[in-house]
Amino acid sequence: MRKRHTPDEPAQAGPADGLRLINEQSVRDAILAASVVVILFAVLWAMMSTLLGRIFPWMTLLLGVVIGLVIRRAGRGIDWRFPVIAIAITLGGSLFANVVVAAAFTAEALGTSTVNVLRAVTTMTWPVFFNESLSPVDVIYALFAAGIAAFYSQRRLNRTEFMAIRKWEEQQDKPKPASNGHQ
Repeated sequence: MRKRHTPDEPAQAGPADGLRLINEQSVRDAILAASVVVILFAVLWAMMSTLLGRIFPWMTLLLGVVIGLVIRRAGRGIDWRFPVIAIAITLGGSLFANVVVAAAFTAEALGTSTVNVLRAVTTMTWPVFFNESLSPVDVIYALFAAGIAAFYSQRRLNRTEFMAIRKWEEQQDKPKPASNGHQ
């Protein structure tokens, strides 16, 4: 009887395939894509919050999920750099998004635009922001969002890809034959 759930021939992977997977990684693409997501997310969060008249601090968790998935897709990373990038961008992005949301509410109260409020930010306004707008709950949400982003940021490998990278690493670990000067 034919087995439909198994492939006809097992896929073979060699060290060259592992090297190809390692070379596909892109820190630049991961950072660029995540930065775009942070800006768009902050704008959408501010628009939704001002439209409904409420701030939703749990949106930071959603930011972590989105950043992790975007870094996974754009960066195609398999090493430690990509979770670290996800953590850093999520922490910075949650702070940026909170600033934009606070600026949107301040702009609404002052009868001006959010961009005008953001352009008017000086070193004198930062302490006010941190005292009045940023709470310990925001920090907790940001830390959890960073963990979520790190979890989702690494590329998921199938068995063949994992074995290809393993074979490439084993090839790199082999000692080189010593030459004794005679040929």
